[in-house]
Amino acid sequence: MAFQTGTATDSTQLAHYELLQIIHDLATANGWQAVRYDTTIDNRELILKGTGYSGDDEIYLCFYCYQNANSDYYNLAVGTALGYVPSNTITTQPNVIFSGVPAHNQSIQYWLSVNPQRIAGVLAVGGNTVYESFYVGKYNALEYPHKYPQPLVCIGMLEGAAATRFSDTYHGIGFKGYRTTSSPNYTYRNLKMFMNGAWLMPECWPWNNSYICGTASNVNSTHFRDTEGTYTLQQIELTDTTNGNYGVLDGVAHITGFNNVVTNTVTVGADEWIIFQDVWRTGANDYFAMRAN
Repeated sequence: MAFQTGTATDSTQLAHYELLQIIHDLATANGWQAVRYDTTIDNRELILKGTGYSGDDEIYLCFYCYQNANSDYYNLAVGTALGYVPSNTITTQPNVIFSGVPAHNQSIQYWLSVNPQRIAGVLAVGGNTVYESFYVGKYNALEYPHKYPQPLVCIGMLEGAAATRFSDTYHGIGFKGYRTTSSPNYTYRNLKMFMNGAWLMPECWPWNNSYICGTASNVNSTHFRDTEGTYTLQQIELTDTTNGNYGVLDGVAHITGFNNVVTNTVTVGADEWIIFQDVWRTGANDYFAMRAN
């Protein structure tokens, strides 16, 4: 697995263009093949092909930049596809699905994690006060490989490539799964999972468990916290009430925000994990961790 952190700036090109270049360079240096990389167009494009841990998979990840100077947004669309057709546009690749990630044109601090089956990342924008995240590729399925040979997910911050600036106060991390909130009145559809020929919208444990991640007004709710400074990571499980548990995300986990701060680190065995927050939110259930080695 490769992990890289740094800052994309506008010293040679717009920062979200620079970020796309960084993703390209890190991925291709670590086993992914760029089957398309077009920097001649405004909405710059990157399509990567990976072979997974088995070496026999065909995993296609799609990225493109989209922006509007008048509306002051400079975003990255992240996607997962079931194949690659060279003559097709990036948005018409086989069964492709996208989710937007608000970014910036001047400065983006980034944390990128690349392994053979997926790419995950976190971006800090708006003076490093807003944290945006994504995960595209395979999850670890809890089924036999021949039953669900393409356990793919596309997780970003927006439903599709929405024209949304990072300062928007509604959008949130996809790691919490499909959900509807009453305040604000908003439905989150920014996690899509491929299953039986269709993209589904699963929920995510532990956020869908009111005893663990309930609201303060729920008398049944409890919250994880540290034990004398030791924090416990909870794996993020893709689940629904029909089929139960589909699988778990690879290298991203829930962690409590109790007495925690964004970019703190925790060590579990030989692994270091970095803590991030859900956009601007700092509640007890608004944090997650990404493995950094």
